[in-house]
Amino acid sequence: MVLTIIINRRSVSTVTTPRLLLLVLAVSAALVLTGCSASGSAASVGSADDLKVVATTTQIADLTRNVIGDTAGVEVTQLIQANQSAHSYDPSVADLTALGAADVLVINGVGLEEWLDDAIAASGFDGVTIDSDEGIAIQDGEAGHEARADEESGREDEATEDATGEEHDHDGGNPHIWTAVANAETMTATIAGGLAAASATHAAAFEANEAGYAAQLAALDGWIHENIDAVPAAQRLLVSNHDAFGYFTAAYGITYVGSVIPSFDDNAEPSAAEIDDLVAAISATGVKAVFSEASINPKAADTIATEAGVTVYSGDEALYGDSLGPAGSDGATYIASQLHNVSLILQSWGVTPSAVPADLQ
Repeated sequence: MVLTIIINRRSVSTVTTPRLLLLVLAVSAALVLTGCSASGSAASVGSADDLKVVATTTQIADLTRNVIGDTAGVEVTQLIQANQSAHSYDPSVADLTALGAADVLVINGVGLEEWLDDAIAASGFDGVTIDSDEGIAIQDGEAGHEARADEESGREDEATEDATGEEHDHDGGNPHIWTAVANAETMTATIAGGLAAASATHAAAFEANEAGYAAQLAALDGWIHENIDAVPAAQRLLVSNHDAFGYFTAAYGITYVGSVIPSFDDNAEPSAAEIDDLVAAISATGVKAVFSEASINPKAADTIATEAGVTVYSGDEALYGDSLGPAGSDGATYIASQLHNVSLILQSWGVTPSAVPADLQ
């Protein structure tokens, strides 16, 4: 039998590496053998009411699942898995096959998915992209964290088409937008709006689910403020493993003293001078703890904590930063990860958090 593989026209023109070319061939073969169309249009996948959704990061997937709930006929595929770095993620053939067959792609934006353009080209995805950073003021720089709205940023990087069919720029700035709960509320509303636009059949269910989840996020935000606001401002100090908590610290009035890896990218390496500077900053400010992160090797954080003579939080007490944790962990969901992180940070300040609202337990 002769099998003819037709590669989507978008793939050939943009794939520049041998590995990606091999992935294109593998994905194309998988799509042909399973009878799927690489375009991922709603009409080509199951019934007209079915919707195949791909979400990139663990946080984005969790927000998306809360919007979708138990809506029949809607399938969600999560690309990046628990405790996996979004910065070093490399899509597999299975990931690209799922992307190629998807109707909707939900992304974090702000350039976090550095692999996105290549993955879209290799998979042949031609559906709707929901960029969850829409409407959020993006922090600039690795340390300054000066906020600016997307429309004021003057960025000229490549744009993607969002759920409204308009181009939306999603590169540049601090990508860790979800760490502030108010941003997660905005992201969830954006996801719900995009999914509703993509499927009129399920729009009412998506909107109802979003409303219920928004109430939970509002309760979470209130609990965090209640606890952190009660701590004197001079004691609200944080040192994390990498520069991932700028939105969180800005939202809750915490001084971000520094990070072990002074970069948004958790794969970067601190220099000896940067380590010395952080140890000096810890001593000067009176920081009592250094926090590792669940998806990052804690060795550097351990070293700095030892040199500075402070406590290190690692292992089960590490923060959830770039990734949520696996099922059954304290960081299995977005809400659970925030409760875990804030409780540990309060503990490092010598504060016992108040009872968690019943609807968040």
